[in-house]
Amino acid sequence: MPHRALATDPSAALRDDAAQAIAQAVLEGFDKHYALFRECARAAKRHFEAAHFLAIGHVARDRIDFYDRRAAETAERIRREFRGEGVEGGAAEALWARVKQQYVAKLAEHRQPECAETFFNTVSCKLLHRNYFHNRALFVRPAVATEYLDADLPAYRSYYPRERGLRAAVINLILDFRLERRFGDFRRDFANVLRAFRTRLPRPLRLEANFQIQVLSSLFFRNRAAYIVGRVVNGVQAHPFAVAIRHAPGGELYVDALLADPVELALLFSANRAYFLVDMEVPSATIEFLRAMLPDKTAAELYTIVGLQKHGKTLFFRDFLQHLRHSTDRFENAPGIRGLVMAVFTLPSYPYVFKIIKDRIAASKDTDQARVKQKYALVKHHDRAGRMTDILEYSDVTLPRARFAPGLVEELQSLAPTQVEVEGDWVMIRHMYIERRMRPLNLVLEHADDATREHAIAEYGNAIRELAAVNIFAGDLLFKNFGVTRYGRVVFYDYDEIEYMVDCVFRRIPPPPPGHDEMSGDVWYRVGPRDIFPEEFATFLLTDPRNREAFLRHHADLLDAPWWQRTQQAIRASGPADVLSYPERVRFRPPAGTRHAARATLHGGDA
Repeated sequence: MPHRALATDPSAALRDDAAQAIAQAVLEGFDKHYALFRECARAAKRHFEAAHFLAIGHVARDRIDFYDRRAAETAERIRREFRGEGVEGGAAEALWARVKQQYVAKLAEHRQPECAETFFNTVSCKLLHRNYFHNRALFVRPAVATEYLDADLPAYRSYYPRERGLRAAVINLILDFRLERRFGDFRRDFANVLRAFRTRLPRPLRLEANFQIQVLSSLFFRNRAAYIVGRVVNGVQAHPFAVAIRHAPGGELYVDALLADPVELALLFSANRAYFLVDMEVPSATIEFLRAMLPDKTAAELYTIVGLQKHGKTLFFRDFLQHLRHSTDRFENAPGIRGLVMAVFTLPSYPYVFKIIKDRIAASKDTDQARVKQKYALVKHHDRAGRMTDILEYSDVTLPRARFAPGLVEELQSLAPTQVEVEGDWVMIRHMYIERRMRPLNLVLEHADDATREHAIAEYGNAIRELAAVNIFAGDLLFKNFGVTRYGRVVFYDYDEIEYMVDCVFRRIPPPPPGHDEMSGDVWYRVGPRDIFPEEFATFLLTDPRNREAFLRHHADLLDAPWWQRTQQAIRASGPADVLSYPERVRFRPPAGTRHAARATLHGGDA
């Protein structure tokens, strides 16, 4: 048989060159994004040292939008530079499959490969048709392992008290963060931390050979506090902790608390608060450390909490698809009173609810889809103070029609025809919010005993107070718009009527003029579009005498305009208050004059 030369396809080589160039462009877009992401954490450290707390808030809010900006920039660059390669539309799948192969090769030595994969998905989805959203052209499943990644400087530092004593270890772990501002009374702070460690560690304590204190190498910044995050390791036992550092009124630093209880740590790392600013060269190493500290938190939640919310969304949806494959129950309407703005459904075996904005919103709400989206975006960017649930926002989500209860798809199509589309065996939802499912407060109160009612009403008022302290008026204060978390905290989750506190006008109802017939129902006073009359809250909210009595015991001042006016004045004078991320009872004695929202809000803050 004569020898036959191997055929070469010049066009295939050209396609590989184009795929490699596109992969490089995507990776450059991600690297630019992550460099800016890390610079935000470094800026937070500088702002904390300078006590520029408003600047920390601005950095945290701006960072949320960085990812979308870089992804849009990168997609536009590829569209512009590689237009002739067929990067868009249905015919682009084969090219993007090649791009993905080249991209995986480039991630072999990358320090953030999991986040880079998510960025690739975001960019390619802007160019591919949704029919090709599968693992050949996207990272539906991860391609690069992160288990043993670490930075040149390890993600955490270790201190060995057996060598030089616990006193030296605690001193070093605080001072090694090299904060520029001095501690006002480091001897006092050191004594507080040492005493708290000795109190929180189990007694009697028999020191094993590997007894050590491990702390993550970067501080965690949020609002007006910095946190040292670590764990005490003794044999096979690990005891997680976080140390809160704050500024005293005179400007010096002080240690405010040591948190070690699992519930305290879970509340500190709740996604219902603003995301932390933390510098991570290898985010997977930080997440692995946190998962050992917080076993009840998923990786998706932890990536979100440290500001990598886009990868958190990716992990969440992977978990959700996995759950769908291994469950058989059906989507159904969420329990509680039907909303006027949102259609809400849930999967009973999965602890989340799915919310779609209706096309036709009740006239009493005076809003539309665009304004509702603006309110949800406001919440995403704002300090949620632990009192507003975090939101996962998705577009073009496809779910199997067979998993919907009879009639639910048709109901959703009737309520939101522009948002819900059926394609064969699949239901496609164009825009959707996903939130953790909670027990609606109105349902809790329907069946509550006296102690549960007292606690729930106290927490309800605390939620209203703490939101007001961070410049949020919840708007619709009906019990059905609040939920009770697994830790017993009351959290707000209906955002279509929220307003900034400073934009509201809180008034007392003036007395009626002489001769006015109070039975006529006529309003004798002018009402502006932003006017709010707190004394009316009792009429509409506290119709059950048991709820009314409990509310008056804890929060009677919320029914009077002056409380709201004083809160507005405090915000205008000093900015939003600092709502503590941990209960008042665990604090060391803070310096006199320190202003926190706890001054009038944490009646039930240990919940």
